[in-house]
Amino acid sequence: MSSRNLGRHKKPVKIFSLEEADERLADIFRNHGANYISHSLRKQLAQFYVLLMENQERENFTRLLTLKDVGIKHFIDSLIITQLTQLQFPLLDIGTGPGFPGIPLKLYFPSEKILLAEGVQKRVQFLKLIREKMKFQNLDIVGRNINEEFVYPVRGAITRAVEEISNTLRHVLFSVQNEGRVYFMKGPGVDEEIRRVPPELLKFYKLVEDHTYTLPNTPHQRRLVIYEKIFTPPLPEMEPTGSEPLEVDSRAGQTRAGQKR
Repeated sequence: MSSRNLGRHKKPVKIFSLEEADERLADIFRNHGANYISHSLRKQLAQFYVLLMENQERENFTRLLTLKDVGIKHFIDSLIITQLTQLQFPLLDIGTGPGFPGIPLKLYFPSEKILLAEGVQKRVQFLKLIREKMKFQNLDIVGRNINEEFVYPVRGAITRAVEEISNTLRHVLFSVQNEGRVYFMKGPGVDEEIRRVPPELLKFYKLVEDHTYTLPNTPHQRRLVIYEKIFTPPLPEMEPTGSEPLEVDSRAGQTRAGQKR
């Protein structure tokens, strides 16, 4: 790729109206085996699509710019895991970007608590806008990268990010509770990452599920790899720096919780 193209802001060629997006998503979901997406859920996903593309006009949130790509590679890709495993809540979405898989999952499980963690502040502001526009309740936004100093208790953590499995397991060591699960949404070539998980981490986690699948009627192969937390080490002492606020931003305006970096 030419250096002139690096970081270039790509804008959608066309943004469909809410009604047209809903109709076209109905065809996409029907043609790609997503009959578990209800009519009401589809309308909400159409609303999310419109907001995402309208903001893509100003910011570079996603490389997927057509409704078909968003419908398959964002919406179906995020929601198909509900057909493969049982998620545990509260659920932390690590490196959510503009809200994947967390926003579609929140729409699928409207009463469950989900936390969206993202370190890029323009994306954080977008997530707050989505929470306001779509009137989400019980959706918290964590405006930081997740590491071992984040100790907010959750029963599940999920990620589509490219970070190594070992690093993510280490980063959620003190937030995922015992018998909680860490869900990795990966590509097909994840075996080497699994082999690289060091023995010292396997004292705290065990691999409990490994699903190989393809997004229906596409060539896109996926793996869903799930680890269960079996033991939590003693929490190390961490010196507060006094330089940053606590990072969990609740819609209800409750006191923010979490460790300072």
